[in-house]
Amino acid sequence: MRAAGRFITLEGGEGAGKSTQARRLAARLAQAGRPVLVTREPGGTPGAERIRGLLLGHGPWDPVAEAMLHFAARREHLVRTIRPFIAAGGWVISDRFADSTLAYQGAQGLRRKVWTTLADLALEGFAPDLTLVLDLPVTDGMGRAAARSGADRYERMGRDFHERVRAGFLAIAAGDPERCAVIDARHDADAVASEIGRIVRERLGATA
Repeated sequence: MRAAGRFITLEGGEGAGKSTQARRLAARLAQAGRPVLVTREPGGTPGAERIRGLLLGHGPWDPVAEAMLHFAARREHLVRTIRPFIAAGGWVISDRFADSTLAYQGAQGLRRKVWTTLADLALEGFAPDLTLVLDLPVTDGMGRAAARSGADRYERMGRDFHERVRAGFLAIAAGDPERCAVIDARHDADAVASEIGRIVRERLGATA
């Protein structure tokens, strides 16, 4: 049985503000006295960070090969970072997790059956306690992403691809409403943070 720790993931398309909101949520939980770790995917361990470099800096990949790389990094992340911290009673907040692979590689033609097989193997039934899907129109998100320096391979892909990614995330949330909450990321960062805090309090009973 899982200890008192929790696992929260933030998902969504480019420019939705996931990294910012992960840090803000972590700060509020820490102020409430909870041990918190902020991490990201792909990444979270030295080996997974090296795979991140391959995924974001090179390509195109075959969708199945790309998904396999994501799940290899995710397995390392889960075993070496996420599970140990949660087992010790900590709260882990991850900028992306398995839903991103389904949305992004699914938008490139990955079949759901392949994703499920890889998830079963790598995660062994492990899933987030709460997934916050930050939803933003693609035009807005790509505009925000373009303002950042050093766009990665996914950010440089076309609008049609990102529309499919957005639709993928919304379908995931609609299919698992007990785990997922969709948040309108068009609002300013303070309003989004306030909504996230409300959802965390209601869903997990935690001050945030």
